[in-house]
Amino acid sequence: MGRSRISPEAPTADGHGSPGSHRATRAKARAGRETRAGYAFLAPWLVGFFGLTIGPMLYSLYLSFTKYNIFSPPRWIGFDNYVRLFTQDPVFIKSVKSTLQYVLVGTPIKLAAALGIALLLNYFSRGSGFFRSAFYAPSLIGASVSVAIVWRAMFGTDGPVDNALSVFGLDLGGWVGNVDLAIPMMVILSVWEFGAPMVIFLAGLKEIPAELYEAAEVDGAGAVRKFVSVTVPMLSSVIFFNLLLETIRAFQVFGSAFIISNGTGSPGGRLNFITLYMYKRGFADMQMGYAAAIAWVVVVFAALVAVILFRSSRSWVHYAGDNR
Repeated sequence: MGRSRISPEAPTADGHGSPGSHRATRAKARAGRETRAGYAFLAPWLVGFFGLTIGPMLYSLYLSFTKYNIFSPPRWIGFDNYVRLFTQDPVFIKSVKSTLQYVLVGTPIKLAAALGIALLLNYFSRGSGFFRSAFYAPSLIGASVSVAIVWRAMFGTDGPVDNALSVFGLDLGGWVGNVDLAIPMMVILSVWEFGAPMVIFLAGLKEIPAELYEAAEVDGAGAVRKFVSVTVPMLSSVIFFNLLLETIRAFQVFGSAFIISNGTGSPGGRLNFITLYMYKRGFADMQMGYAAAIAWVVVVFAALVAVILFRSSRSWVHYAGDNR
């Protein structure tokens, strides 16, 4: 008689599957439990994301197409708020120009200062821990109310900065009330908070192989050539990350401009950045629908900048293993 064969997947005489099928079933059950546990731990974040971020964003998008003053129900008016913004509101156009000037001037200077200090800390190891913490401290404080108050006192009429410049014969009469110096004053405040990008730059510098600098020295490259040919290409991804982050952050400037200008955007509307103008329209004039439209214009501006940066990064950002 021929010997019968039992398939590994066929049930045995007692009606149960093979040991292999039991293991597969247990593994599948364990994977299911782990998946449910993962979603359970993720649930608070998901609730916050959809309830406190996505939900309000969608509602504000709806409000941007309405006339709404909090005290009465929103009334749908279509694109009237957006048409009014770009064709009938010269104050908004001026606030856009001030914001763009602040972003385009302040962000590069801030990143240049952060990279310069990071290079010094990377070169001089003695006491670098102390200086790294000291330079990072302003970023922890941020553009808080207390900092803005101190900044206003420093750059105001007869303030320390004005008195120091008067020694050299420069009597500016204060920066806070000067139309030409208001934006530079805000740029200096932004540059003062260079600690966060500096730490990121420093981490990137630590990852550059020393062999590349040694090879450049063998080829006779000096400090400038090594910086241009080795440091910048190897650090390009970090530069891109900081540039994107700081540009978007600059579009959101509000607290310091509000405190320094007493909520007016003065002098001459130079500090009336988009976010401050949005606040005044929404909470001072109670034009919440109009303020929502301004908020979404800021979102679109930031998104366009991000798209431009990502598109341009293809030609100057290099990653490990990239053959370009």
